[in-house]
Amino acid sequence: MRHTLAVLTENTPGVLTRVAGLFARRGFNIESLAVGVTEHPHISRMTVVVDGDDRVIEQVTKQLHKLINVIKITDISEDQAIERELVLIKVSAEPATRSEISEIVNIFRAKIVDVAPKTLVIEATGDEDKVEAIIQLLKPFGIREVVRTGKVAMVRGSKVVKIAEEAV
Repeated sequence: MRHTLAVLTENTPGVLTRVAGLFARRGFNIESLAVGVTEHPHISRMTVVVDGDDRVIEQVTKQLHKLINVIKITDISEDQAIERELVLIKVSAEPATRSEISEIVNIFRAKIVDVAPKTLVIEATGDEDKVEAIIQLLKPFGIREVVRTGKVAMVRGSKVVKIAEEAV
């Protein structure tokens, strides 16, 4: 089962390396990883997607808590969450196929962000299924390159993943 972990850390050099190293040392594969600063400039949030059963996730969580720069870990897998990923897709696009590619882009509410004589670059955002679907539909045209962010996720409603205000 895939688990999505929201990990709050100090925003200091080397934290990402320590977190990724922990996963590597334990033989756990990170399916997706996105990190950025939060509403507090000295705190970063990592969204880490890990494949494993509850025992594996419990083990990962315990090991993460041992890292000095980790402030809080929340498994948001069971929560209703908004999940998004960004993808840039460079696709071969001869003049004869551009209108068909453009139709696909419009259906997915994506954008063409670069036009060159023989290629287009498409930007799309959405959940993993949407990103996979647009990639599959563009494959017949000849995908030249794909760049994806990791998944970012936020719990719906009023529930938040943050530290106590006095700790900030």
